Amino acid sequence: MSTKYETVIGLEVHVQLSTKSKIFCGCSTEFGKAPNINTCPVCLGLPGSLPVLNKKVVDYAMLAGMALSCDIAEYSKFDRKNYFYPDLAKAYQISQFDLPIAENGNIEIETDNGIFNIGVTRVHLEEDAGKLVHEGSIDKSEASLVDYNRSGVPLIEIVSEPDIRTPAQAKAYLTELKLILEYLEISDCNMEEGSLRCDANVSLRPEGQKEFGTKAELKNMNSFSAVEKGLEYEVKRQQKLLDEGQVVVQETRTWDEDLNKTISMRGKEEAHDYRYFPDPDLLPLEINQSWKKEIRERLPELPREKYKRFISEFSLPAYDAGVITGNREMAEFFETVLKDYNDPKNISNWMMGEFLRLLNENNEGPYDSGVSPENLSKMLKMIDEDVISGKIAKKVFEIMYESGKDPEKIVEEEGLKQISDEDELESLVDQIIAANPDAVEDIKNGKDRAIGFLVGQIMKETRGKANPGLVNQMLRDKLMD
Repeated sequence: MSTKYETVIGLEVHVQLSTKSKIFCGCSTEFGKAPNINTCPVCLGLPGSLPVLNKKVVDYAMLAGMALSCDIAEYSKFDRKNYFYPDLAKAYQISQFDLPIAENGNIEIETDNGIFNIGVTRVHLEEDAGKLVHEGSIDKSEASLVDYNRSGVPLIEIVSEPDIRTPAQAKAYLTELKLILEYLEISDCNMEEGSLRCDANVSLRPEGQKEFGTKAELKNMNSFSAVEKGLEYEVKRQQKLLDEGQVVVQETRTWDEDLNKTISMRGKEEAHDYRYFPDPDLLPLEINQSWKKEIRERLPELPREKYKRFISEFSLPAYDAGVITGNREMAEFFETVLKDYNDPKNISNWMMGEFLRLLNENNEGPYDSGVSPENLSKMLKMIDEDVISGKIAKKVFEIMYESGKDPEKIVEEEGLKQISDEDELESLVDQIIAANPDAVEDIKNGKDRAIGFLVGQIMKETRGKANPGLVNQMLRDKLMD
């Protein structure tokens, strides 16, 4: 009988902060420039150059720490992390070792199996390294080129406690963390451009055992789905080794998307191999209470809090609340519409349906389209007042999305106003009844579904402009006793 194992996962997330200049020099952080353009003696590590700390980087790190419920250190310092690698021009990275800027936080996550609190060990500041461009795949490349544009771009590293027990929890943690950072507007979190990068430490231990097993570190996972798949594979790989009586080796492994498997890269160095020592070129960082107060006042309502409020205050289903608060601009748009139109569920239906469909098709955000909160509110009122039908409203919405026009103007220009006048519909209803004797007979024999057929014929004749509720009632008055 095989041993039952508990999975233990910890995540290290590197986040590029969206400042205009680098952490220790004035070079641009703009992505996509020609190789080695955004560089200077400081970020190239040339002799005699001295780093100067960017204050906005510290502000952003404090925001992140506070949003993750961390304690913000009144005293922290920068250290040199020494190792040789071609993308590290100085042969050391300026980071924070034993005195990080923030510690002891947590993130609440939710999966299909419930709600979990995942501890955040620390948030620390550091500079990014350059980027190696490999000729071929990373494990078979015969040569690599170095681009130092990224060298010195400000990073925060967010290290979780080993509280994560499943790959699904890991994905939920990353999703919630990314959402928090986007709400703070301190990073674009674009994984394709390397603004958010995740390494995972995973090990197994027999159920009930307190000591951790030997871990493997997974790197080069460029999406949350890749993290989940990489962890799923690694858990199975380690379990197979342990079941066969073999030893799990501590190492760094890379996730190969094409092969759908992890591949060994190198044995893992321990922290003491980096020979950390305080950076002599940078003063310790002292943060007083007034600075903390200034930053705390800039904290927005965070996504998890907003999600719970939307459920309790607006009686939205959990699914709706999750979709709407899953994007800060969508949540703001929703609440702006709500100021003029007090039907939260109807607003969410339209935003999650037609609006989200068009935004995804056009790869746009809610404020990039022609639909303003005021015009959406106006259109929804027009439906409620029977000026237009729900079906016609979809056409109005699409025109509004493309043109930005007022919905009332669209209805007038396109001749889309709903026909809600009985006298105007009377002759048409009589014509449809006369033209469909079989359906009339079915109705008289108690087959109510045939009324829907006749309503459909009238809607077809009026190109969707007839008031379907009124038409239905008129048919019933004429054909049913």
